[in-house]
Amino acid sequence: MVTEVYFVRHAQPEHMWEDDRTRPLTDEGKRDAEIVLDFLKSKEIDIFYSSPYKRSFDTIADTAAFFGKKILTDERLREREKGINGNNHGMFEKRWADHDYHEENGESINMVQQRNIAALTEILLGNRGKKIVIGTHGTALSTILNYYDPEFGCSDFLRIIDWMPYIIELDFDGDKLLSIAEHCYIEKVFQGKERTDKKG
Repeated sequence: MVTEVYFVRHAQPEHMWEDDRTRPLTDEGKRDAEIVLDFLKSKEIDIFYSSPYKRSFDTIADTAAFFGKKILTDERLREREKGINGNNHGMFEKRWADHDYHEENGESINMVQQRNIAALTEILLGNRGKKIVIGTHGTALSTILNYYDPEFGCSDFLRIIDWMPYIIELDFDGDKLLSIAEHCYIEKVFQGKERTDKKG
């Protein structure tokens, strides 16, 4: 009995918005979220979960409404808690080189991974054989991918960092991973720059 999980990394947010939890999508991000509905509307999704953060919730909201489903939020699926001076290329490399490292008031890769995997395991065991959508974030998703493939590291994280939204499917037998497939994304190199749509 295969359980299909479609992780949806959020569309483009308002980067200047200070509060991480309530950061909304840009107008362009809201339009880009249509790619999520376009891809998933034929998938007969059974249940929707999301990080409680607005940008992730809103990215899958229209798709959930299409299926007439409510979105269940789980605090453990939230993005990494950012500390002081936590988001620059050097810090990315430092955290991925040492999964226990975190800046002041921030979370380490291991901290984020432990709570996301705990949430995912509960979701999998409670929804065997179903098709599931999970609204997520770049770092949160990357820690999940690293859990199943320890070779997933900083370069892999940086490969997807500008993909907003991004859909990747993980199929499971119980809580055992069977396969991974990337489906589609929209690349945003910098906010406001021209986008490139990728589907596959």
